[in-house]
Amino acid sequence: MIRIFVYLVGFGISVIGGVVMLASLNMMTPERGWTGYFVHIRTRIEFYLLPIGLLLMLGSLYFPYREE
Repeated sequence: MIRIFVYLVGFGISVIGGVVMLASLNMMTPERGWTGYFVHIRTRIEFYLLPIGLLLMLGSLYFPYREE
């Protein structure tokens, strides 16, 4: 049951990070280009939610379940 909870929390966190990352693509202009976009991603804390959520999801799937 805990693995399902961790998976769902990781899924929610990664969705938030992905949506924020896609929404910030609207701010990209030809003058800034891709380098400006990646600099913007690196400086904002919301973009780190995507890899954190993915790690939670992968961790809940691949770590073995111990019954006590």
